[in-house]
Amino acid sequence: MKIYDVENFPNPLRVRIALAEKKATDKVEFVAVDLLNGEHRTEAFLAKNPLAGVPVLELDDGTFIAECTAITEYIDTAFAGPSLTGVEAKERAVINMMQKRAESMVLDAVATYFHHATDGLGPALETYQNVAWGEKQGEKARQGFVYFNTVLANSAYVAGENFSVADITLYAGLVFAGFAKIAIPSELSHLIAWQEKVAQRPSIAV
Repeated sequence: MKIYDVENFPNPLRVRIALAEKKATDKVEFVAVDLLNGEHRTEAFLAKNPLAGVPVLELDDGTFIAECTAITEYIDTAFAGPSLTGVEAKERAVINMMQKRAESMVLDAVATYFHHATDGLGPALETYQNVAWGEKQGEKARQGFVYFNTVLANSAYVAGENFSVADITLYAGLVFAGFAKIAIPSELSHLIAWQEKVAQRPSIAV
C-alpha cells in the first residue's frame, strides 16, 4: 500500500493522522510528490488522480483512491482500533455532517484564501488568482471559527464525545489557517482549548 503525498500539507496531514490513530503508519509506503515543481500535473500523476490533488492511496491490487474522505474511510475500515467514522447510523451521519462542515467552513475556505489572496505556492503554480474571492473565503473561515467555538462549548469533540475524522479535518484546517496567517481570535476560548487538546494526541504530538 502506498500513499502519494506532500508531508505537512493539510490534506496529507489528515490522512497521516488517521493512519497514526489506527496505529497503521508502518503499513504504508509514503511516496513524496514534487508538487512545487509540478509533478502533480504530469501525465503519470494524472493517471492516478485526474484532479491533480494529493494525497492518493494506491492499494496493493493497483486501485487508486483519491479524496481525503474516501481515503480515511478506507483506513478506518481496513485497520483495527477505535472507529474514526462512527459505528451506529446516527453517529456516522453526524460525523459525516460535521466533517463536511469542517471541510467547507474552515479547511476549504482557508485553502481558497491562501491560493487567491496570498502569494500561495508562487506564480508558477498560482496561474489564476481572484483576490476579492480569496478575501471573502478568508472571512468565511473566520466565521467558521466562531461556529466551531460554539459547537465545542457544548461538546468534547466536533461530532460528539468521541474523537473522529471531523476533528482531524478541523485540526488540519486550523493548522493551515495558522500557516496562512488567519489567526483565531483569543475570545474563541473553546476552539483554542480544543486545538491544544487535540495537538497532544499521540497521533499528532510526534
